[in-house]
Amino acid sequence: MVMSFFSKRESGLDHIVSQSVGMLGDARHSFDLATLALLTNTDTSAVDADIRETDERINHMEQQLRAELVVHVTVQGSSDIGSVLGMILLLKKIERIGDQATNVLDLAESGVRLSGEPDTEAMLAERGLISTMFGEAADLLGEPNAERTEDFATRVLALVAEHQAKIDGYLHSDRPGREVVPRAIYYRYLKRIVANLLGIVKTAADPLPAFSETDDKED
Repeated sequence: MVMSFFSKRESGLDHIVSQSVGMLGDARHSFDLATLALLTNTDTSAVDADIRETDERINHMEQQLRAELVVHVTVQGSSDIGSVLGMILLLKKIERIGDQATNVLDLAESGVRLSGEPDTEAMLAERGLISTMFGEAADLLGEPNAERTEDFATRVLALVAEHQAKIDGYLHSDRPGREVVPRAIYYRYLKRIVANLLGIVKTAADPLPAFSETDDKED
């Protein structure tokens, strides 16, 4: 089943919805590999090419689908403009997640390693939770459900608040900068990733949602 605001199959947007789900799967793949490189002893050279090629594929697909949406409006007229604008916003959020996954890789390649630390196990568990959220977001992208969307939003907002609390704690910590700065940067990336996942789910339910404090406003 396609998005609620793409429910009329004659709209011709089914293909774009399907491709966007694939893009989200690619973004999850990059996230899984990048966080693995940062939180374990995985050699970054073993995942670098995969992550960067995946990011390029996401970027290329976003551009291609945006072009298809422009053609769609040209052919169909303004009747689908709300759906098209919503889809463009959604695609941008997926592209941003891919960028943030690459940023995590860059952090690991800069020499930061968070493996073997007292908080590593907790961070790995959180990594698994967020990866699962990618799957939930993909499901809700393909088949919106009001109750599940509300539950997803509640959990994401709680996680965003946790991330911000950790960032604030690191900024005011007496621990050495080499310990807290990488963690603060990492959690800033995580916060943006989960906020964009929520934005994707919200846009799937409403093509033109109001921006909230959790929306990632940076390009």
